[in-house]
Amino acid sequence: MKFRNLIFSISVLAIISLGGCIEDYVPSPEVTKQEIVVEGFIEAGEGSAPAYVLITKSIPFLSTIDLSTFDDLFVNEAKVIVDDGSNTIELTELCLADLPPEIKEIAAQILGFDPASTSLNICAYVDVFDQLDRKIGGTYDLTIETGESIITSTTTIPPFIPLTKLRWEDPPGAPSDTLARLWVTIADNEEEDNYYRYFTEENNNGLNIPISSVTDDSFFDGQDFEFPLNKAENRDTDFDPNTFGLYNRGDSIRIKWMNMDETHFDFWNTLEFSRNNSGPFSSFNRVSSNVDGALGVWGGYAVGYYEDVVPF
Repeated sequence: MKFRNLIFSISVLAIISLGGCIEDYVPSPEVTKQEIVVEGFIEAGEGSAPAYVLITKSIPFLSTIDLSTFDDLFVNEAKVIVDDGSNTIELTELCLADLPPEIKEIAAQILGFDPASTSLNICAYVDVFDQLDRKIGGTYDLTIETGESIITSTTTIPPFIPLTKLRWEDPPGAPSDTLARLWVTIADNEEEDNYYRYFTEENNNGLNIPISSVTDDSFFDGQDFEFPLNKAENRDTDFDPNTFGLYNRGDSIRIKWMNMDETHFDFWNTLEFSRNNSGPFSSFNRVSSNVDGALGVWGGYAVGYYEDVVPF
């Protein structure tokens, strides 16, 4: 016992000694340097939206942000060009503050923002007249001139692999008259690697992004595969393990189901891993980018929508 106490005392003294030698960490200027961040998408398929690009500046890690500084993060008056192989279109800069209220709400939904947040002056570059040839198998080159630098990227819209079946059942445990689990089936194509993403919506309240929204076909390549599709939870709601991923019976639901290419998938896969793998014991993860000259993503989607009513 005395030996154990001696070892313990030595350990404590060692920790105290090391603590006294720790110096304050001062990050290098590179850590606090602002960079251009690109988030742009082009879709093909029924119900797909026109192409758009958001251009912002990164926030230094050791900094604070409030509404007064939010507007300053958007990069205005850039020249944003998309080439679809046949047409070269310059996107038009639109700011929500300049739009009529009814158009503002529609634009916010297209851009993936909560319509309630439209008091913020969000700006984007949009193919207003939908002039680009948005099609399956298309390749799209993006060029951005900000006055400071030239940013480029390329994306493709891969073949669309649809959901072939939606099936409802009681969640695990005792039967529930209020909650249901959704199972879906796809027929994966074994001739090439496939990458999937999805959003869900309930009662026309806007699409939500699940905690883990992407997957590849590593475990079901070339198979008819059935799996549970969790409801995407609104980030403003409290987490409830008893209802997580389950749908309320009687709700009208809509699923946005998407295919993307590999570099687009890598961006979301690394971003979600980094976001979900947090905490003091998590490992460092660098988010993959397919944009040259900036951070971010320029991504193509093959899109399909599915609607259903959760049965009682």
